[in-house]
Amino acid sequence: MINITFPDASVKQYEAGVTPLEIAKSLSPQLARDVLAASVNDQEWDLTRPIGEDASIKLFKWDDPEGKHAFWHSSAHLLAEALQELFPGVKFGIGPAVENGFYYDIDPNGHSITASDFPAIEAKMLELARRDEQIVRKDISKADALKFFGDKNEEYKCELISELEDGHITTYTQGNFTDLCRGPHIPSTGVIKACKVMSLAGAYWRGDEKRNQLVRVYGVTFPKKKMLDEYLQLLEEAKKRDHRKLGKEMELFAFSTNVGAGLPLWLPKGAALRDRLEQFLRKIQKKYGYLQVITPHIGNKLLYVTSGHYAKYGKDSFQPIHTPQEGEEYMLKPMNCPHHCEIFKSSPRSYRELPLRLAEFGTVYRYEQTGELHGLTRVRGFTQDDAHIFCAPEQIKDEFLKVMDIIFYIFKALDFNNFEAQISLRDPKNKEKYIGSDENWHLAETAIIEACEEKGLKARKELGEAAFYGPKLDFMVKDAIGRRWQLGTIQVDYNLPERFQLEYTGADNQKHRPVMIHRAPFGSLERFVAVLLEHTAGKFPLWLSPEQAIILPISEKFNDYAREVQRQLEEADVRVSVDDRNEKIGRKIRDNELRRVPYMLVVGEKEAENGEVSVRKQGEGDKGTMKIATFADEIARLVAELK
Repeated sequence: MINITFPDASVKQYEAGVTPLEIAKSLSPQLARDVLAASVNDQEWDLTRPIGEDASIKLFKWDDPEGKHAFWHSSAHLLAEALQELFPGVKFGIGPAVENGFYYDIDPNGHSITASDFPAIEAKMLELARRDEQIVRKDISKADALKFFGDKNEEYKCELISELEDGHITTYTQGNFTDLCRGPHIPSTGVIKACKVMSLAGAYWRGDEKRNQLVRVYGVTFPKKKMLDEYLQLLEEAKKRDHRKLGKEMELFAFSTNVGAGLPLWLPKGAALRDRLEQFLRKIQKKYGYLQVITPHIGNKLLYVTSGHYAKYGKDSFQPIHTPQEGEEYMLKPMNCPHHCEIFKSSPRSYRELPLRLAEFGTVYRYEQTGELHGLTRVRGFTQDDAHIFCAPEQIKDEFLKVMDIIFYIFKALDFNNFEAQISLRDPKNKEKYIGSDENWHLAETAIIEACEEKGLKARKELGEAAFYGPKLDFMVKDAIGRRWQLGTIQVDYNLPERFQLEYTGADNQKHRPVMIHRAPFGSLERFVAVLLEHTAGKFPLWLSPEQAIILPISEKFNDYAREVQRQLEEADVRVSVDDRNEKIGRKIRDNELRRVPYMLVVGEKEAENGEVSVRKQGEGDKGTMKIATFADEIARLVAELK
């Protein structure tokens, strides 16, 4: 199967009836040769027949993820070509497409590349793009590839080639630049009309801190200048919504170098927000029959050896804690699931107890590299809304469907209505990454696919994205400014029950092996709060807001009345506080607007005499005066409607 990405104009030609071969010929001789070489099941493809799902050539538009990937992959080569011309002698590592653009890792080899060079790099990229060079694919032997890149002193490319299998090596050439690459690419550079170098970062070669540190150059390109302008405007909006900025303004969380990098401190308002989310999910879980459990923050290393987590993720975990007296090794908990397996094993189980649904807001710890830490989205200690369902094989699909219902309910309640689903499957060509038998993997993958079909959920299938112990269904949500985030996940696992030798007694009085479903609708509370902050720009739904109203006395003379208003509202279950600082009322209003408090209640002489509050709504201003009880009733009504 060969995927060749055509520009939008070519797709329109195809839709008008022009054959792929004719389209390819009009674009480049090399592309025409690629099309002619394409085959299905080792049979030459009839190029005159319409393209079907089984065809060798796929046409992708810009809006297709595959189309963007090929466009940005080709743009990474364009960036490298520009760097080669501007900084002769630089050496190249890898240059992949990423979710929002691309990057290239380079060894400056004596050159100093800074942000001041960005305009020159962008200008050179556009100059090269305007030459409209064909991007030519070539099969090359391993020996020839080593000689070609060796003669150019491209040591990083030679290292990559040494690990490749002869007969499966290709290069792509555009103008004076040739790169080791598997593709796919756009036919020529001319469709790249706008570019922007975004940033520089340090990156160790192949992620190994003992190897050379390279310079990672990030960029983004588009087929239209207008699209770049819109993207940059979107980035400005994203800066305003940055959860690190909002979290500080709203007094939700903090970090301390004394505590440690990547270990968030939840401040009172942030803790209240977390508690609201936990209570929200606990209420749903109770309805679906989950049982709450608590497990320790550490566990014996042998527990994670048994589960397979130590073999797969040992390098990404905090290293073992040694106990000299007992001669044992303990680890900070990287996963909750092995602990839940031990809870299942803690007593004999009968089929009558199944499905057994164990839930925990369990804090886990991963040793993320310092350079990868980012606010709440990438931390070293985080709390998962974890649950594990132990069920009989015949119960899998029904339980999977129920978990999907929970996730759909949560997304709707929090206005994450724009989401995509991905079925993450095992890569059959790279089975050593996974544990378990082929039979169990087939059963697990089939269960997920059938559940999605029954729900009518359109889910994209992705090979190689499964967890090491089982396939999963991942949910990616789009936030208010169009960015994609992975949140909820559901995973089917036949393998951990085998590794822990879990059993239950069936109706036939024989021992049977349960199946395990891993489930986390939020993913982690830290990441979920970060995404929710940026999605809402800090303006949480009223039912979730840690502080629904704040009372602003216009002078200290009315502090006592403000306290009385607070007492009455708290009795009506309104979350409220008093801002009794010795500041002017205008300053108090501005500060609390910044903190995104939904309602501000101004009180002075008139309000105190009449038992009223003057109501201001966040972002909307004055809403008039009303009785304290009337305001409390209004909050209760709005919460009931929104939740």
